[in-house]
Formats: sequence, structure tokens, C-alpha cells
Amino acid sequence: MGGTRVILVTGGNGQLALALEKCGVAAGLKLRRVGRPFFDFDDLSTIDAVIAETRPSLVINAAAYTAVDAAETDVDAAMRANRDGPARLATLCQRDGIRFMHVSTDYVFDGDKGEPYIETDPTAPTGVYGATKRAGEEAVLSAMPGALIFRTAWVYAATGKNFVRTMLNAGRKMDRLRVVADQRGCPTTAHDLAFALLKVAEQPLKSSGIFHATGSGWTTWHGLAVAVFEEAARYGGPTPIVEPITTADWPTPAKRPTDSRLDCRHLAATYGVSLPEWRPSLARTIAEIFVT
Repeated sequence: MGGTRVILVTGGNGQLALALEKCGVAAGLKLRRVGRPFFDFDDLSTIDAVIAETRPSLVINAAAYTAVDAAETDVDAAMRANRDGPARLATLCQRDGIRFMHVSTDYVFDGDKGEPYIETDPTAPTGVYGATKRAGEEAVLSAMPGALIFRTAWVYAATGKNFVRTMLNAGRKMDRLRVVADQRGCPTTAHDLAFALLKVAEQPLKSSGIFHATGSGWTTWHGLAVAVFEEAARYGGPTPIVEPITTADWPTPAKRPTDSRLDCRHLAATYGVSLPEWRPSLARTIAEIFVT
């Protein structure tokens, strides 16, 4: 990764950016995490300034507009964050010979395949968020064919705003919850994803383009919620009844993919990197929440 030069991580205080910093420090890497206002996709001049100042050997872009429902009416902001900003980053990295890794999403798919998606499957986003992330993938690879793009899914951590923490907070207030049981996906801890990205980063560039990177195995949102409370019970946490419902029972502004499971064998075959099974990783995250 260019000797002792710094790894630049975008995403401010986002859960993946923080996990990358934690994993990087533990590995003895020199890493700089940046966010607003000093690095802001709404002001492309800040991107140029940070790259010029930092002169990194690697950029990992963990910054994005991730408010899936809000994106439906905030299209321009989502496009700036998910397409235009990453495209500018890729352009600068291509110009300066900087390795570039960009994080994308399972929401580029419509969920109708009926089995896990591989990287070459046709994309068909069902909402603005997925569409802007897909546009970002295309823009990044157009600006820098040697970029690495990692589609991930259902990311959560012991801190930040995510499904696992939302469930725990709701469970402390209510003794019965209703959770969608007909959407399938691959839960992924920010720590596991960060560790995987850094394992790829330490290797020579073997192949560029798109890779899938999620926790191994799959479940539903309902299954994940049930598992959250099973683990939380070990620490005296809330134990509400979790009632399974359908997507139709819980309408949202943005349509979610019904089955967005990702096949991650390409990443394993190319870089020898596989993320752990989702359930033990969930157990570790719940332990972190209650013990620390």
C-alpha cells in the first residue's frame, strides 16, 4: 500500500469508518478518517483539498447517503453523495496513482432472482437509494477501471444508527414488536467488513471491479430481530415478543428488495477473504453493547 503513506478513510463518524479506524489502528496502520465539514460530497473542492493534503496510498470510501426512505424525495442530495462525490474521488485517485476502494450495496438488485446474486447479475434498483448507488458504481469504474467496489448489506455495529440498536431500543420500550419476515438478506457487522477490506488492501491488486462482501449465511429481518433478543437475554437485556409480518403490513416510501442475498465466492476466490457467519458475529456485537 505504498510503504508508510496514509490510508484515507471517508465517512466521518459512520459505523464503517469508525470500524476501519479501529481495525487499522489495531493492525498498526497509519490511517486518517475524515468527514464533514472538512470532507463533504456536497462541496467537491473539499475532496480535492483532502487528497492534496493527505497524499494517501489508499482511499477507502465509506461515505454515502444511506437514508433509504428519505432518498425518495431527496434525489439530488443522494446523487451527489452516492455518485458525484465517489466519481470525483475515483478521478483523483486515477490521476495520482492512488488505490481506491468503494463501498456499495445489495440494494442495486430488485430481489427477484430467488437465489444469492453474483457480481455479474443484472442490476435493477427498486428505489432512489439503490439507483444512486448503482450510478456511483458505474461512475467510479468509468473514472478508474482499476477501482475495487464492495457491495455489502445489512451493516450494523455496537454504536451508531442501525437495525440491531433500533431493535434493542424498541425492545426496552415495548413488550411486543412487529418485524418484516419476508425479506431475506445477509447481516454484516461493520467490524467484519472493515477487517475484510483491510485484508484485501494489504494484498497486491489481483483483480479490480465489483466484489460482494457480506456476513456468511442469511436470515430475515424478523430472524435477525429474534436473534438480537436471544443474545441480549444473556445480559439481562429486553426480551419482547417479536411478531412476524409481511412487507405489505409495513409500507415504506422506498420499496426494499425481497431477497438481496449476495454470493461472496468471487471475493474468496480472488483475495482469499471471507466474512464470518452472521450469528456468531451478532453475538460478539451484542456482547460489546452490553459489556462495554
